[in-house]
Amino acid sequence: MWHNRSIGELADSLGRGEISSVDLVRHFLARIEALNPALNAVITLTAGQALAEAAVADRRRAAGASGPLLGIPLIHKDIFCTDGVRTSCGSRMLDNFVAPYDATVVAKLRDAGAVMLGKANMDEFAMGSSNETSFYGPVRNPWDKDKVPGGSSGGSAAAVAARLAPFATGTDTGGSIRQPAALTGTTGIKPTYGRVSRHGMIAFASSLDQAGVFARSAADAAIVLQAIAGFDPKDSTSVDLPVPDYCATLQAPLRGLRIGLVKEFADGLEAGNAALLAAAVAVFRALGAETSEVSLPSLPLSVPTYYVVAPAECSSNLSRFDGVRFGHRCDAPKDLMDLYKRSRGEGFGAEVKRRIMTGTYVLSAGYFDAYYLKAQKARQLITDEFRAAFERVDVLLGPTTPTPAFPIGAKIDDPVTMYLNDIYTIGANLAGLPALSAPCGYVDGLPMGMQLIGPHFAETRLLNAAHQFQLATDWHNKAAPGYAE
Repeated sequence: MWHNRSIGELADSLGRGEISSVDLVRHFLARIEALNPALNAVITLTAGQALAEAAVADRRRAAGASGPLLGIPLIHKDIFCTDGVRTSCGSRMLDNFVAPYDATVVAKLRDAGAVMLGKANMDEFAMGSSNETSFYGPVRNPWDKDKVPGGSSGGSAAAVAARLAPFATGTDTGGSIRQPAALTGTTGIKPTYGRVSRHGMIAFASSLDQAGVFARSAADAAIVLQAIAGFDPKDSTSVDLPVPDYCATLQAPLRGLRIGLVKEFADGLEAGNAALLAAAVAVFRALGAETSEVSLPSLPLSVPTYYVVAPAECSSNLSRFDGVRFGHRCDAPKDLMDLYKRSRGEGFGAEVKRRIMTGTYVLSAGYFDAYYLKAQKARQLITDEFRAAFERVDVLLGPTTPTPAFPIGAKIDDPVTMYLNDIYTIGANLAGLPALSAPCGYVDGLPMGMQLIGPHFAETRLLNAAHQFQLATDWHNKAAPGYAE
């Protein structure tokens, strides 16, 4: 079936005329119509637009054009602005917002010929680790619909896992691509901060947010990353460096690759996950990689550091949503202050309010030095330790999450416990490093992921290592029961 084929295989079939892009899009739209109601992964379907874009792709191919993404369907996380299509960020605040322009990531994929099927559900304003804070309700994990898919990009992850699209976009502020990728058995990559433009990506924490990719495999992720990476003058944090050919080095052997096993990643790791990680290490050793233990003593500070820095930035970024310019506006306000208070009170959910209040507190005059400034110093310590580690090793290997997917509702009322789900992923964001999660097995029938972290702009190295691992294993090809048919 077409939904079980890789991006490369689909591109080959389109090139040979075995299927048209229009028929391929119809195939995936039919799957979304049939399977999405039980998952709530897709919240806006753009069927008419998708079929029109697919027809254009078919005409381009008929005229001699080609490309690895020409005519390939995708789903965008609903944090990316899409011209003429609702961009809600999973919030009531933006439930009625129709973006007047395309985010750079959206524009680049459209230029590459990819066809948008719709927009994926997400934690409200990307704040969450379980995709339960969305105004549109929780996303359900295809592997067990009573479990969460992870967040905040849970809709994108669930859509790829359920074969509703060959790939999807996501964003990663503290692990929001890698964590849901691990919990849904997909491959997810967060590039180096600045490698992919953030223009048109609604901001949560500007120094941490980075766009990335969900796909079935590292090879597919490399194809998509190739299309979206690169300098963008519209984004002041975009880095003006040449983009390497991410696919060209996928087949390179791993002999001599130095892999660091992070000592601190053993803290809090459940036994079943630890066993899978040990098996993954054995695979890499069999492929010729060398392993050694690496210590990052400040890494345990990453969670408290993140939950000072990120809320501070979110408090600033979300101040623009005031009921005046765009977004939700309360009915019949008595005066300007009432308009502000009720519009924001009605428009934002509990988790967003919690983080705004935390961020406002740590930025206040009496607490700035005690919390925010100290957090920034801890962030620098973590960054320096990563830099020192990469003088000894080429990549770091560890778990992506401490546990498999947990039941919906199990942690939503305990924010601190929820925040600890990102304990292994946050460090890479604080240091601006590229990181990737790839499937490595199952615990109690639920998928788990391993995480690879590299030095700045070492995405080729991560994709190569993950691809070679996936050639030697089959975890990434497994579909959730009932979704391969």
